Amino acid sequence: MSWQEVCDNPKLQNLPFKIELNNQGQILMTPVKIYHSLFQGKITGLLYSNLTDGDVLVECAISTKKGTKVADVAWASQERLKVIRNEVECSIAPEICIEIMSSANTKKEMTNKRKLYFANGATEVWVCKVPQWKSN
Repeated sequence: MSWQEVCDNPKLQNLPFKIELNNQGQILMTPVKIYHSLFQGKITGLLYSNLTDGDVLVECAISTKKGTKVADVAWASQERLKVIRNEVECSIAPEICIEIMSSANTKKEMTNKRKLYFANGATEVWVCKVPQWKSN
């Protein structure tokens, strides 16, 4: 299956989990928990507060030699956005790709994703561990 087919398939719309493809075109699904979404929001805010001349992408699909991977958060310069803005999946990775560790992720998986993002043009790859949330 291609990423375009995933995006066009009505049965795969609005799912409560993240979808990626492996290098055989098989769908990989990971459930997303609320803490994960909260942390994505905090990272997005920090990127917008500290970086200019670019934009933040959330759940950013990136074509890699091992299938389509989806960075939890990414930042791309205006120059890079000119290339990827109208693509279904990024042909070149945004400059910063960020993965948020969840209980389903392994160190090996994150190491492989880092390598894939760098091989496709990322200049930084962050792997973030979710902090313990305090009740307010």
